[in-house]
Amino acid sequence: MSFLADSLARVKPSATIAVTNKARELKAAGRDVIGLGAGEPDFDTPENIKQAAIKAITDGKTKYTAVDGIPELKQAIVEKFQRENGLTYTPAEITVGTGGKQVLYNALMATLNPGDEVLVPAPYWVSYPDMVLLGGGTPVPVETSMETGFKVTPEALEAVITPKTKWLIFNSPSNPSGAAYTRGELEAIAKVLLKHPQVWIMTDDMYEHLVYDAFEFTTIAQVEPALKERTLTVNGVSKAYSMTGWRIGYAGGPVELIKAIAKIQSQSTSNPCSISQWAAYEALSGPQDFIATNAEIFKGRRDLVVSMLNQANGISCPTPEGAFYVYPSCAGLIGKTTDSGKLLSSDEDFVTALLEDEGVAVVQGSAFGLGPNFRISYATSNEALEEACTRIQRFCGNVR
Repeated sequence: MSFLADSLARVKPSATIAVTNKARELKAAGRDVIGLGAGEPDFDTPENIKQAAIKAITDGKTKYTAVDGIPELKQAIVEKFQRENGLTYTPAEITVGTGGKQVLYNALMATLNPGDEVLVPAPYWVSYPDMVLLGGGTPVPVETSMETGFKVTPEALEAVITPKTKWLIFNSPSNPSGAAYTRGELEAIAKVLLKHPQVWIMTDDMYEHLVYDAFEFTTIAQVEPALKERTLTVNGVSKAYSMTGWRIGYAGGPVELIKAIAKIQSQSTSNPCSISQWAAYEALSGPQDFIATNAEIFKGRRDLVVSMLNQANGISCPTPEGAFYVYPSCAGLIGKTTDSGKLLSSDEDFVTALLEDEGVAVVQGSAFGLGPNFRISYATSNEALEEACTRIQRFCGNVR
């Protein structure tokens, strides 16, 4: 009998972290590797945010705080939701966690019972299904396709809802596809959800500010206020504010759910880092102008990558609306053989051969529940992206 819990056998290690670690190992061994696996902005945390953290240290704000966030940060989050999303919350309806991932995990742990189903549109962020499994629930993929822009249609959503459905996890803009839903598309999704009052919505808005080509971001509780009382609106400072390592995520939702999340957090990590909370307070309440500047840089990188990948043999890459990922298809290469004699039977074979032959690290689409595709993060320099795409073109050109 294994010493380890049976529940551990139900989950897999994060594929994105595995790719990043593999790239680091190869670099440490002297290989010339370009890592495009990590979902992390390459911009530094803005100076005013760093100074706020330093001030918190010098002012002695280094003690335990309230389990789910200091009052000042909760109030800043209330104001952010009102200012940017037209959503009215009180501080009692706000939770702060150690990153958006913990907020999502806490919510699932606090609500799932055996047999509960959670709808997860595919392609999905790798952690969603495994968090559901750890919480004792059953993840149910909702299929999308390149033809639908990797977006769930109302018909596809309606088809998978059952009396056991408890949550829909909804991510826009999406990791891994970069797909973002328009207001009209959200309205159509909301109409389906209004017919099923047992279904709650967990909307992951982490890439809210990273949208391009005049796309207008909206979130589902904003579009359909009647859903607000069964929606957990999750966000954080990691992506837009280049604060991945600070580990602060937050959410707004009904008081009963927020209290349940705090209860879970009180018996696991307790409060998020006090210094990070004060930095997040400055992020949300301080200057916001750099966000648009960074987004414009990301847009240029997106356009570069999409253009170069669509010139590669066997690759088809749609243009995403947001985030900093592209999700191209490599279907045109499956069943063929590389110049070094490797048979490409799957997207996992493709990314493995690409890393071994050309030193470019990307993540296979099968890890996100939809293939044969692969995910590229373009949160790195133009020079690195251009070189990586040149190598991908060369690799694909030698596949027969």
